[in-house]
Amino acid sequence: MDKQTGKLIARIAENLPDMDSTIMQGWIDNPKELQIFLGGLNQKKVEPTRSWREEDDVIYFSVTSDGMTGEDWIKCLESLGDYTNQVLRSPDFKPTNGVTTEVAVLRGMLFSNNNRITSNIRGEADKRKFEKPNVELACLIRVKFTDEEIKAMGLTWIVAMHEPIKDAGGGLRLLGVGRVDEGRWLGTCRGWPSSGWRREVGFAFAVSQVTQS
Repeated sequence: MDKQTGKLIARIAENLPDMDSTIMQGWIDNPKELQIFLGGLNQKKVEPTRSWREEDDVIYFSVTSDGMTGEDWIKCLESLGDYTNQVLRSPDFKPTNGVTTEVAVLRGMLFSNNNRITSNIRGEADKRKFEKPNVELACLIRVKFTDEEIKAMGLTWIVAMHEPIKDAGGGLRLLGVGRVDEGRWLGTCRGWPSSGWRREVGFAFAVSQVTQS
């Protein structure tokens, strides 16, 4: 071991009195290990990249369709209910292919408890020039985000605010992505204009759609 390495180890020992003596001896016997240790200290912690951003309590991200039909989604997704299957099999479920949609999710917290109903949420979206998305948006959101990522957004559900689709009983349904214990859940929510919502729900609209070449 050269003098410079010895002095460096001695200085580290002074500043790290609780360092295990066997580690110190390992550095004396093999200075390369000291280089590895110091290199680790210099490495910057890499934060995980997010595929969404937030501005003024609105979450933004983009998705691209791949031509999957309702039946394709039924086979692909893990957790579906009867009403969900009805919506996916509806003739109003019209898939696209290669269409990129920029999505805006309005947080439920933007509305007071008494005003957090579908008609008011759609009215706010209209003011912001947001549009009704394609029904398939909920499916694309489901495969884009894990439950952990939805939790990081501070949401329990993301509801696609498409044109409501009638179920077999005549009820109006919206597809939504839920964060639940059973896995990546795709379900339905009531889509009546007067339907009320919880604060931790997000409402997904289309900002714009661009067909890829």
